[in-house]
Amino acid sequence: MIELVILVDEQNNQIGTAAKDTVHTKHTPLHRAFSLFLFNSKKELLITQRAKTKKTFPGVWTNTVCGHPAPEESILDAARRRLKEELGIVRTTKTRPGLGRSDNTLPAITEVTQYRYRFADKNGTVENEICPILVTYADIDPKPNPLEIDDWKWMPWNEFLKDIKTNKDKYSPWCREEAQILAPFI
Repeated sequence: MIELVILVDEQNNQIGTAAKDTVHTKHTPLHRAFSLFLFNSKKELLITQRAKTKKTFPGVWTNTVCGHPAPEESILDAARRRLKEELGIVRTTKTRPGLGRSDNTLPAITEVTQYRYRFADKNGTVENEICPILVTYADIDPKPNPLEIDDWKWMPWNEFLKDIKTNKDKYSPWCREEAQILAPFI
């Protein structure tokens, strides 16, 4: 089955679809994605190291889960799907009140804001996405899929915010920028 991504304009209106395995190139078209940050009750962020076999930004540390919704799939459903596929997580707890838009299904995920970015990795492959920043909570260790994730760890949020400034090249560029956007909400 061919996995499709949703091509969008600058206002995030769908203008088409394309096969995911062909879309990430040096000339990646703008497409819809999401970026999820999972925290535990100790205010630690679950960060993951992207598998070295990933097409874009292989081997870098990043936020918990990133992905693309399929056509006709909501962002929140896509995030739940990727939490399960990448980390084996199927349940999260209620989100913090007042954080942003949420729904009442499990996993409970909140959309905090949207973010637009374009970055090229060291091989010249481009990520070019409009990406809601999502937050959820769980006190559970993941069971990572080795095709997606090489390593993972819980990191105290304040320590993480310092580390992304000190060790910039260790982290994905979208993770660094999204964390700064998210910081006032956590």
